[in-house]
Amino acid sequence: MKSAEKTLSRASQGGFTLVELLLVVAILGVLATVAIMNTAGLMGDAQAKATRSSIAAIEEASRVYEIRTGKFPDSIDALTQSMGDRPPLLDDKARNDAWGNPFQVRRNGNAVEIRSAGADGQMNTSDDITN
Repeated sequence: MKSAEKTLSRASQGGFTLVELLLVVAILGVLATVAIMNTAGLMGDAQAKATRSSIAAIEEASRVYEIRTGKFPDSIDALTQSMGDRPPLLDDKARNDAWGNPFQVRRNGNAVEIRSAGADGQMNTSDDITN
């Protein structure tokens, strides 16, 4: 009778059941999904803010270029090349937006228009970012 009691007490002290383990895994999966969904939107917002900052820097460099030369640049190439003994106004890395797409810089009368294609990589769509 003692061996039956020992077997019974060992069984009642066992680990988690399969159902309990599956429940914990399911809860962790739901929490991970919620966390990923919440951070996915933040990445897009951060890229848009970074692109707006880059556009502001390009716009400022264009104004300095205009002061030095008397005209706005025709393209971003003019801003990334040295001007005589002066260093370039922009680093070569400033040619692309946060998504890796090249900025479009063009003269527009007495100003310069700077455009990013946005997340979709296509110019002249609803997600474009301009100055």
